[in-house]
Amino acid sequence: MAAPVKKAFPLRIDPALFAAIERTAGADLRSANAQIEVLLREALSRRGIKLADAQAPRRGRPPKSADDNI
Repeated sequence: MAAPVKKAFPLRIDPALFAAIERTAGADLRSANAQIEVLLREALSRRGIKLADAQAPRRGRPPKSADDNI
């Protein structure tokens, strides 16, 4: 199964702000990109904007199908 499609775009950001995001991402064991997504979702939630939960990528082996026993 392919990963969910995400919109890619260039982001111009202050280096000091990005460094702070990287530090908090490391503390939360996330990538900087994932941390930015979390922060944006939290900010939208505080403003009362509801989003569907992000679909996490499926990890591990795919489930066995009946065709695998042939």
